[in-house]
Amino acid sequence: MSSDRLETILAAAYECFTRHGVRRTTMDDIAAAAGMSRPAVYQYVRNKDDAYRRLAERLFADSLAEARRAAADPTASTAERLVTVLGAKLDLTLTLHRESRHAAELLDESTKLTGDLVEAYTRELTDVVAAALADRAGPRARAVADVLVALTRGLEADLTDPDLPRRRLRDGVALIVAGLDTPGDLA
Repeated sequence: MSSDRLETILAAAYECFTRHGVRRTTMDDIAAAAGMSRPAVYQYVRNKDDAYRRLAERLFADSLAEARRAAADPTASTAERLVTVLGAKLDLTLTLHRESRHAAELLDESTKLTGDLVEAYTRELTDVVAAALADRAGPRARAVADVLVALTRGLEADLTDPDLPRRRLRDGVALIVAGLDTPGDLA
């Protein structure tokens, strides 16, 4: 099987899902957008749900790869790395909201279809944040990472002004990183 064909199908699925939503998209829509016949599409994905899951896996993998690159940047300060790492998650949400009125449906973590993928993505992102904090936060790194990821998820609730969550993320990270230098027990 050609990975180029699968990428074409997933790009077409993204176009259809963002335009029509998952529920209203059909395999005929995906096939037409991919410029392929329905039987040809079925050689690469089992059904619409499979296309959606594969697309979600790819979006999460791309976001995590961006987060890992940012976390490994030796020239950035802890705060800069964290803003960029968490910005990868925020950007995924902002992009979907900008490109689709169906973003809430596409990002719904409670769905049976992708809930496990959202949980795994959140867990892996938290791991990346904790690793980026390890030197600075020591044994508190995981607890601080949990707070920072929760902060980012909370910022995704109001996307009426796309610049506001980014500013608030920078401010929140700066406050938390500054707090790491303050003696005290957060555990």
